[in-house]
Amino acid sequence: MDKQRTLASSASLDGTALHTGGKVTLTLHPASPGHGFKFKRADLPDQPLVEALVGNVKTVERSTTIVEGNVKIHTVEHVLSALTGMGVDNALIEMDANEPPIGDGSAGAFAALIKQAGVVEQNAPRSYIEPQEPVVLQTGESILTILPDPKFRISCTQVGPEGRFTQYLSAEITPEFYEKEIASARTFVFYEDVKPLMDKGLIKGGSLENAVVARGDSVLSKEPLRFPDEFVRHKILDIIGDLALTGRRLRGHIVAVKPGHGPNTELARILAKRQAAFLAMAPSPVPAEGGVLDITEIMRTLPHRYPFLMVDRIIEFEVDVRAVGVKAVTINEPYFQGHFPGHPVMPGVLQVEAMAQVASIVMMRKTENAGKIGYFMSADAIKFRKPVVPGDTLFIHCEMISAKKRLGKAACKCIVNGEVVSEGELLFGLIDK
Repeated sequence: MDKQRTLASSASLDGTALHTGGKVTLTLHPASPGHGFKFKRADLPDQPLVEALVGNVKTVERSTTIVEGNVKIHTVEHVLSALTGMGVDNALIEMDANEPPIGDGSAGAFAALIKQAGVVEQNAPRSYIEPQEPVVLQTGESILTILPDPKFRISCTQVGPEGRFTQYLSAEITPEFYEKEIASARTFVFYEDVKPLMDKGLIKGGSLENAVVARGDSVLSKEPLRFPDEFVRHKILDIIGDLALTGRRLRGHIVAVKPGHGPNTELARILAKRQAAFLAMAPSPVPAEGGVLDITEIMRTLPHRYPFLMVDRIIEFEVDVRAVGVKAVTINEPYFQGHFPGHPVMPGVLQVEAMAQVASIVMMRKTENAGKIGYFMSADAIKFRKPVVPGDTLFIHCEMISAKKRLGKAACKCIVNGEVVSEGELLFGLIDK
């Protein structure tokens, strides 16, 4: 079984941010299964986190910016590309500024940092987005298509103004290929685009040390091109980073013509929503061990009943490791009578209860725990990000951080339409009835 991976240790690098021109230190930290990629602003009070999900994407001008509340992270695509391309699933990205260092304009420094930290396998399976039919997105002159494929492949055509620097590359993206052939490809800009970017207050940290400038049919850079087709390789680098915002790995063949951050992130948004819809329609067989649980099996496992049973079914499950539950939120829920009349919103405490119930199922399905009751003990780092309303389908993800004989700790999050609406770490205990 393909397992999730994280960093073996923490590692840091210093540099200059491309668009702001400020100094920044970035540190990559290991993270628990199911954590995904999150940015931590160590320079702000309370050191807030911003999750690298497409629902947090706000601007895509020459780079991808994610925002949560008032907290912004600019130019996330290179570090996300390196983590994904090098085979990492879970990492905390800590920075003391609002943008990662640009380095030499490639993802090479981040790939080297990951190699320095090391990559280790975790005791949790990977989750994939695997389109079963073609998905096509056309935006202006950009066309992006993803086709069913058991591997992750990208075929990309880069076309500059007036057809200049037209380049094509097609390859399966593996950690080995990424490190050798993609990570060191530098960002590039056409000379006629430089002044408009400067007028907008962007690329303050830009120079020939961290970008290639194309002027006419010539190339201006501090060193020769690293590849004859370096431009298209950097486009592939960006595609990998932007599509990491789906929150899952991809199995499919991306065919891209004149891609950019806008089309890339829009494709990520489409894939995330389709994945949410697919999971909502997933069948619910009831195997004896593990597998998927319907409401009958859930009621055999949990003592909760109406109106306090907050899980309709389990669609992904691995004993003592992880589970994904589903709760269809309807206007018939009794709490909507008072929360709030005329503006129904699912109480946050019930979302936490749903997380706790799924976490209890993960441990209570173990044979030695049969007949026990799970008691919710504490909740840490709880965050409510968006309201949940009637008509929403709540996907409740639980990954065990630790599991002892009678005590468990889990990282949980609730997702609606591919976007995290609440999350936290829960501690619960098992006792005999």
